[in-house]
Amino acid sequence: MAMLFLLAFWCAAPALAEPLSHEQGDAILQELKQIRQLLERAPVPQAAPQPVQAPPPAPEKVKLKLGTEYSLGRADAPVTIVEFNDLQCPFCNHFYAGAFAEIKKNYIETGKVRFINRDMPLVDLHPLAMRAAQASRCAGDQGKYWEVADKILTNQAGLSTQSIDQFATDAGIDAAAYQSCMEGGRHLEAIRESAASASALGISGTPSFVIGRVSGDTLEGQKLVGAMPFATFDTVIKQLLAR
Repeated sequence: MAMLFLLAFWCAAPALAEPLSHEQGDAILQELKQIRQLLERAPVPQAAPQPVQAPPPAPEKVKLKLGTEYSLGRADAPVTIVEFNDLQCPFCNHFYAGAFAEIKKNYIETGKVRFINRDMPLVDLHPLAMRAAQASRCAGDQGKYWEVADKILTNQAGLSTQSIDQFATDAGIDAAAYQSCMEGGRHLEAIRESAASASALGISGTPSFVIGRVSGDTLEGQKLVGAMPFATFDTVIKQLLAR
């Protein structure tokens, strides 16, 4: 109000080339009084209402039946995480190099979390994803699942059919048994079933996760989608451990 009043004064007052006469001074004061009265009667502009932010959506609760799984950590760990991954997916690599390393150190190796991997090869985007899933499982028949999966994930640049097979051979497996497994498509049906279990939960991208507690043969928990930072997993795990 004071600023508007001062502005009105400078707009209304004549140029002061000469000293004001008494009459001029009175006239200016009277005009300023009238301007002030008009300003005081004008409605005060109201601040625009701020939009009300909607609360974050509640975590989506899901149930997932477990079976024979490739897992890390204690079978009786109080918290279980299932990851749906694609070994050729760069976002899966980002999770593996970042959040997973922290989860492994802080929770898997301390017996608090069991970590399960399920295949979800997105073959339309990653043409080698199915072969990568097969290779890791055929190596898994000889106890080398995690070693081969690690090699594929961390060497995605320049990935080829030949390099995938080489990673399996370098893991020290029986090459003939591996080749027989690959050519016979031994694990194709299991890989498709794994991907189907993701689709049943509305999961369409990798990496995605279900994190919760196991009751019988069923994991009851919440769904997380995307290469989330460790802090997100840390918060959820701590909440589950506190129950």
